[in-house]
Amino acid sequence: MSGKDMISVFPSRMALTLMRGRLRGAQKGHSLLKKKSDALTIKFRGILKKIIETKTMMGDVMREAAFTMAEAKFAMGDFNNLVLQNTDKAQLKVKTKRDNVAGVNLPVFEAFHDGSDAYEYTGLARGGQQIDRIKKNFAKAVTLLIDLASLQSSFVILDEVIKVTNRRVNAIEHVIIPRIERTLSYIISELDEREREEFFRMKKLQGKKALARAAAERNRNTSEEQYGPAASLLDRERDEDLLFD
Repeated sequence: MSGKDMISVFPSRMALTLMRGRLRGAQKGHSLLKKKSDALTIKFRGILKKIIETKTMMGDVMREAAFTMAEAKFAMGDFNNLVLQNTDKAQLKVKTKRDNVAGVNLPVFEAFHDGSDAYEYTGLARGGQQIDRIKKNFAKAVTLLIDLASLQSSFVILDEVIKVTNRRVNAIEHVIIPRIERTLSYIISELDEREREEFFRMKKLQGKKALARAAAERNRNTSEEQYGPAASLLDRERDEDLLFD
């Protein structure tokens, strides 16, 4: 087993505890990232569906707006200069807010009207109905464009985040967790080998002690046969106590 296949660590009980903690943390992180990836994928597919629907609706609205533009020009003539002269600020504005999805901030663009309609009385002489229709159609088209921009911005961000999250999930599942598991197996095998060596050493030590005790017993028996049993101080008779008057 090469050093790239496992973490470089000294096999000990402390290292075993640390590796088990790292394994639990990696498994927990893998589970959380997998849930995050699933949640982002669901949101991603929902946004993709909305983009397709919005683009289809956008084509219909732009076609209707172009048709009403032709009708208004036919009824009133060229009114571009009139619109440009009366324009001082935008009436339809955009505000931005954030939508949090599984820890990812997605931009959301919303259209709102600021001020009154500067072209409320345009077309009173002729073509008033066509002017009103063209205002409504193009306002709807601009609103759809803002919604589409919001959806596509979220789509691009989610696409990148999902790729990064899936790479992390795969790295934890196929690289980090297997390395920790191989390291745990290495530590356990080394500790088991040490226990077997310690057990063998203790058996050898006990055997040597037994041989030493047997040799000492033989020497004692030999001495007793030659010189008799050794006298013991505890076996002597007790001296009488001396009483002093």
